[in-house]
Amino acid sequence: MAEKLRIAILGLSHDHVWDNLPHLLNHPQAELVAAVDSHAHLREKIRNETDCKTYVSAQDLGTREKIDAVWVFGSNAEGAAWAIWALERNLHVMLEKPMAATLQQADRMLMAADRHGLRLMVNWPYVWWSPLQSALQMAFEGKIGRIWQVKYRAAHAGPEELGCSPDFCSWLFDAQKNGGGAMIDYCGYGVNLARTLLGVPSRVTGVAGRFCKENIMVEDNALIAMTYPQGLAIAEASWTQIGDLTSYETMIYGTDGTLIVQPYEDGKVMLATKTSPLGEKVPLTDSPDHMKDPASHFLHCIASGESFYPLCQPRNCRDAQEILDAGRQSAHLGSEVSLPFHIPVI
Repeated sequence: MAEKLRIAILGLSHDHVWDNLPHLLNHPQAELVAAVDSHAHLREKIRNETDCKTYVSAQDLGTREKIDAVWVFGSNAEGAAWAIWALERNLHVMLEKPMAATLQQADRMLMAADRHGLRLMVNWPYVWWSPLQSALQMAFEGKIGRIWQVKYRAAHAGPEELGCSPDFCSWLFDAQKNGGGAMIDYCGYGVNLARTLLGVPSRVTGVAGRFCKENIMVEDNALIAMTYPQGLAIAEASWTQIGDLTSYETMIYGTDGTLIVQPYEDGKVMLATKTSPLGEKVPLTDSPDHMKDPASHFLHCIASGESFYPLCQPRNCRDAQEILDAGRQSAHLGSEVSLPFHIPVI
């Protein structure tokens, strides 16, 4: 890439932006030009951490700055609207998971990217864990045979208890801005893994409820069960779990072996087989530089034309959004929902 990619950030209310900001600032092929947010204190915060300009609206940004791409870190609903706005103006987009608040928004995003021939990447924090990358590589290569079950549990004691900012919590607890509660926030991780490893399920069952937190109006626990012709998957979410036991663990079951993946960069990958039923620690594969963080991957794929990592690909994430929407409807109806889940696109 001869020139630096000029990038603007749309939205600062999603706390993940502050974890990802250093990757962008330190990348030699990127230049952070500006940031947009309606909250004055968030604009001041990013000005204190960077030398970028700030704007109250995307429209102000669009009329005053020349940019090549945007990073989107708003609420799920607002972020989807910003992503569509950017794609319609011929800008590449990276947005924070789960892609949108609704399937309709995800479909509009996908169509805009296809129509303009632009790159659209969805960032999921667990993608950059090398233990998970190693396990998925084994699964893709058939090292555990045909995969017949995937399970992932995302859980903590709650956004406030975790230390999320008031700006972040204000929309996480808003069903319209978030798309729901714990289900849309945390079931997406397991759903995305299932979509990537098993494809789109034929049937979806969602269960959700507000079991512990009396100060919110959305579900604090949820699960989505996905049924396939030759398999199943389970995505669990909790905003009320005490302790870290079982949190963020990935389980992949195949006809020839079982993979258990511990979370984060220092996690272990354990492989159980018929000859080693108690499991053995698997050596991790070396991740290429562009798989270390979202900034490196986004910029590498734009420069090279390579596809994004499967968990970040827009079509897979669009299908994950469909499963989330089906799970939400199933929980509301109290009955199983079949896919495809048809929603008219406007």
